[in-house]
Amino acid sequence: MSVKVNVDLQKERQKCNFNMQEVTFIFDCGKEQTLQRKKIENIALNSGASIDAVPEECLSLKERYDNAVRKSCIYSRIVKNELLEITGLEAFGSPLLRRMADAFFKDISPFMLHLGMFVPTIIGQCTAEQQAKWLPRALEMQIIGAYAQTELGHGTFIRGLETTATYDPETEEFVLHSPTLTSYKWWAGGLGNTANYCIVVAQLYTKGQCHGTHPFIVPIRDEETHEPFPGVKVGDVGVRMGCNTADNGFLSFNHYRIPRENMMMKNAKVLKDGTYVKVARHDKLTYGTMVFVRVTLVKEAAINLAKAATIAVRYSAVRRQSKPKPDAPEPQIIDYQTQQHKLFICIATAHALQITGDWLWRTFRDVLTEMRGGNTDSLPELHALSSCLKAISTSDSAAYIEQCRFACGGHGYMLSSNLPLLYSFVTATRTYEGDYTVLLLQTARFLVKAWEQVEAGKSVTPTVSYLTLAATKEKVLWNDFAEGIIRSFQAVAAGKISACAETIKRHMKTGMCYEDAWQLTTVRLVAAAESHCRSVICQTYWNEIARLTASCSANVKIVMEQLVTLYLVYWALERSGDLLRYSTISEKDLNRLQDRYEELLALIRPNAVGLVDAFDFRDEILQSTLGAYDGRVYERLMEEALKSPLNDEPVKASFHKYIKPLTKGKL
Repeated sequence: MSVKVNVDLQKERQKCNFNMQEVTFIFDCGKEQTLQRKKIENIALNSGASIDAVPEECLSLKERYDNAVRKSCIYSRIVKNELLEITGLEAFGSPLLRRMADAFFKDISPFMLHLGMFVPTIIGQCTAEQQAKWLPRALEMQIIGAYAQTELGHGTFIRGLETTATYDPETEEFVLHSPTLTSYKWWAGGLGNTANYCIVVAQLYTKGQCHGTHPFIVPIRDEETHEPFPGVKVGDVGVRMGCNTADNGFLSFNHYRIPRENMMMKNAKVLKDGTYVKVARHDKLTYGTMVFVRVTLVKEAAINLAKAATIAVRYSAVRRQSKPKPDAPEPQIIDYQTQQHKLFICIATAHALQITGDWLWRTFRDVLTEMRGGNTDSLPELHALSSCLKAISTSDSAAYIEQCRFACGGHGYMLSSNLPLLYSFVTATRTYEGDYTVLLLQTARFLVKAWEQVEAGKSVTPTVSYLTLAATKEKVLWNDFAEGIIRSFQAVAAGKISACAETIKRHMKTGMCYEDAWQLTTVRLVAAAESHCRSVICQTYWNEIARLTASCSANVKIVMEQLVTLYLVYWALERSGDLLRYSTISEKDLNRLQDRYEELLALIRPNAVGLVDAFDFRDEILQSTLGAYDGRVYERLMEEALKSPLNDEPVKASFHKYIKPLTKGKL
């Protein structure tokens, strides 16, 4: 029996004047990627594993964990039998892995770190001999792994990690030890109850000397009984704001021994006699895993924002509210300009982050190829890019997902809308794998050095080449064409970077050391890195849309150009104060820019539902009462409400136990 689609949504889809499939291909970064995604989704959803009789949020923590493990086992079999067959080991860097997980989980799989970190780290950090031993077992799910780097007392500052791995040449073993409470590993997904192996990052000691942090493959539980080994203390970190099926755990060691061969030795090793040997530029090579994760998080932020935008736009087309004209029906809330202002930037930003994320992914692969050939010259730029883009994409995505929830009013507060869950997941990504502020300051280090190179007359890498023009001190002439806006954003970034460098010099002239001068400039440095990142996103989005739509139909070109222009104009208005300082923009120009922004809202309005439909999320993946394709918002809300265990019986035992005695004066 076919379900009737909401009339308003039907009308919205009839207004759409572009080829949605072409836009889907753009968002998926190619037709082939779309076809692969659809194939994987079909396989995953046809497994039946995603169906829950009771809403997940109504289950206890233990029940939710057990259900997540059940689904994860089916999920892992499909990854092994289907996804790897389609993409090979590329799957472990592919967005397809996450998109397939979306078909299974409303929350997070406890296997996520096994597939997302444990396996990729074996591929990236182990020798060929070690890969031959560990990789087949990991791919076959004969062992399940986690990745433990962060500690209770240290996160982003890796050099501050306290867990030690001391080599004993007499037994040819490393002795792992957690000397303090703050040295406990903390937050690792899958560690609490699921994993039996773990990649542990620890300070390596041999022959009385510390050689810094290195990764080790550590068995933590018996493969048959799943009991933790003596010397290993492991468990769950407790209830979180979200991601409560991710099985985040803690881990400590009490003089726990592992074989010498369990050190991941692709980039450094300890010989039997305790001699430490490393390859050239070891520190840069081992940084690749963290950069890889940050790159994938940019695209993940885009996907989750696209989900939220889909939910909010569809709901806004169905929801009618108020009566500004007495003789007219209540308007759809999407017709209010304020609602368009809240939501259309979310659609544009999802595309901006997805396209920039794909560009970053290609850059990462190119740099990785260079590194394998011994050339690490491009790594500092990649590090700076991945750091700032991870920070800005996760921050923007979290803010806009929350904006989508606000745009849905009270119903957006329902867990069944899926907006709170999306927010709780993405807001976590703003912190893990590098805190927002710390990452921007890492990018700022690169930017200040680049400015110093420009001042010295040296060449700089492509993403900061605009600094060369800025060094001439000529103010950028304003124009409101896209290229002009992008150049103005670059001028803002250059002006802020220059000011930071001058401020540091001024502090140092008073006798202050460089690091103290740096600390007194950090507010400005964060702002400079943010401006640089905005300029990179704007330029990449504009250039890539031109490239990706070159062979598209005319209306697709028009609507995609409207989106990217909206993005540029929106941020120009948001950063008008900066533009007034660093470009020749005037108040008259700003007024004209505001008019242009409002014109773009009106132009995009007829295609709004079509644009979110083009994100191509199936209902089983979107998992939202407000955002389903058929628009049966109120029916779905009621259906979901009736599934609550609190509706199983009309009178609860608590009435007789507490309320009735209270009302009778007997409590």
